[in-house]
Amino acid sequence: MPRKRKLLVQLSALQSNSSFPPLDALENLNATPDGDSSAKSSKYFAIEKKNSSQLEADFFNQPCVSLAKSFLGQILVRKLPDGRELWGRIVETEAYLGGEDEASHSKGGKQTQRNAAMFMKPGTLYVYQIYGIYFCVNVSSQGEGAAVLLRSLEPLRGLDAMRELRSASRKGPTKLLKDWQLCNGPSKLCQAFGIDKAFDQRDLTQDAAIWMVPGHDLPGEQDVVATTRIGVGNRGEWAQKPLRFYLRGNKFVSVVDKKTEREMAAMGHFSCS
Repeated sequence: MPRKRKLLVQLSALQSNSSFPPLDALENLNATPDGDSSAKSSKYFAIEKKNSSQLEADFFNQPCVSLAKSFLGQILVRKLPDGRELWGRIVETEAYLGGEDEASHSKGGKQTQRNAAMFMKPGTLYVYQIYGIYFCVNVSSQGEGAAVLLRSLEPLRGLDAMRELRSASRKGPTKLLKDWQLCNGPSKLCQAFGIDKAFDQRDLTQDAAIWMVPGHDLPGEQDVVATTRIGVGNRGEWAQKPLRFYLRGNKFVSVVDKKTEREMAAMGHFSCS
């Protein structure tokens, strides 16, 4: 018998008699009895599976105003060091356009060590501190120095952990926070999600501790209120531009603009409640 054929016969016999499973069985080690292919603990097959529903780079790569609106209804996910996950639906945002935008940290196109994340690729977190103690989180978009501020979230999962984190950030005796009080403001949501300066310049599409997933039942144009931003009253005409967006009727929004809602209703954008 030729040597090559003899080796093939021996290999076939070995596979049929050996205690080692065939290759297709090895590939199925990750599968659970109900067909779930999530990774098991085998050191040979424990390849961390990326969340297939995670929002990818293409989603973030859009103009600032478009991204600020597109964020509404999407879900921010934060994985704490102890493994717990916090989920919150984005219900309020503000667009900061950079360059000519007098209210932006990057006005005039000025890039500094502090605002460097605003000039990085879309989907990069820009975290800055206010009053020396609180943090705000933004996400870079298309456009030089443009970014979207996340203003308010609707808590969905991990509310007890959010309360713990909020309480740890507050001084003195504290009352139990209601659900709507946990993330109804940019600094509050950072406290509730444990977001601080260490998250600055992180990539939402790559980071293991914070990312976004698509929301369900995303809002239509008739569900979105466009109004003025908060805390930019000394920025001339830019203080009046409708660059804040929120979900109408959502109780987790930080500041409701009833006047604008009535005006939009009068123009037929939606029925006035």
